[in-house]
Amino acid sequence: MVKVGILGAAGYTGGELIRLLINHPQAEIVFANSESNAGNKVYDVHEGLMGDTELEFTSEMPFDQVDVVFFCFGHGKSEAFLKEHSIPANVKIIDMAQDFRIKGDHDYVYGLPETHKEEITKCQHLANPGCFATCIQLGLLPLAKAGLLTKDIAVNAITGSTGAGQKPSATTHFSWRDNNFSVYKLFTHQHLHEICQTLNELKPAEAPHVVDTLDEGYEAEGITVDFIPYRGDFPRGIFCTEVVTLSEAPKGEEIVALYKDFYKDAAFTHYSDKALDLKQVVNTNKALVHVEVFGRKVVITSMIDNLLKGAVGQAVQNMNIMFGLDEKAGLNLKASAF
Repeated sequence: MVKVGILGAAGYTGGELIRLLINHPQAEIVFANSESNAGNKVYDVHEGLMGDTELEFTSEMPFDQVDVVFFCFGHGKSEAFLKEHSIPANVKIIDMAQDFRIKGDHDYVYGLPETHKEEITKCQHLANPGCFATCIQLGLLPLAKAGLLTKDIAVNAITGSTGAGQKPSATTHFSWRDNNFSVYKLFTHQHLHEICQTLNELKPAEAPHVVDTLDEGYEAEGITVDFIPYRGDFPRGIFCTEVVTLSEAPKGEEIVALYKDFYKDAAFTHYSDKALDLKQVVNTNKALVHVEVFGRKVVITSMIDNLLKGAVGQAVQNMNIMFGLDEKAGLNLKASAF
């Protein structure tokens, strides 16, 4: 039985993580930390869990009693927390913020199972990928591995309001979001860095070298992506379309075969021969991908639930891999039939 501690347990990701772990056959939540909610029942905040658990939030952090700690912090808070607190070396960490996703002076492994499974199996500290980053990468990985990506990559993706976290803001409260649609962080979204990092790692050494000059005024070596994110008027899910212009017109059946082969052993990522709709993945840990070819252009559709495959579902998937469990344990979630 894997004993689990959760930090930042009162937010959206904390609530979804608790929902998954109380139903996980090989995991036990030892503590769910929230300073502001200490002593309250978890279902006082995450009301959908009423009747499922009597777990209480706590201000305590007994790291000596757990095997793994999930960081459900906002971006930038994980690194700050580790500077002020000591976690035993034998306790694994799964961080859902962006603090350690980019390679640097740390030992965190990037937790995208479709590309880093071997490293995840051996790692002590893991940086869980971002939601947009997961969805976009899953759409592009087969082309990257085949050395077919050029600098002509255009991505549009729309996310649900839960992607902005639980704390209300001017662009997340219901009266603004409902029946509305907007764009934000054009070409500058923070997930671009991890996306390009993975795509360039996967690109064959013999693939054409690319140097792209970005609007910020610096040159980016290797594959880069033009990404336009949108805010949708729905709570959860990410729907992404990616247009890649290849140097030569490919055969459609060859591109489809490339995708099917790449994901044939993936636990949760599946290629669909049919066009996709978002309800197929909402409330699941699935990622679905579909491809169509138009001359030199390959159009990829990919989609995930931003709170599950884009956050805590993938984090639990990574926990399973790190502890040698069935990769799908605790994640047998079904989409709505309508």
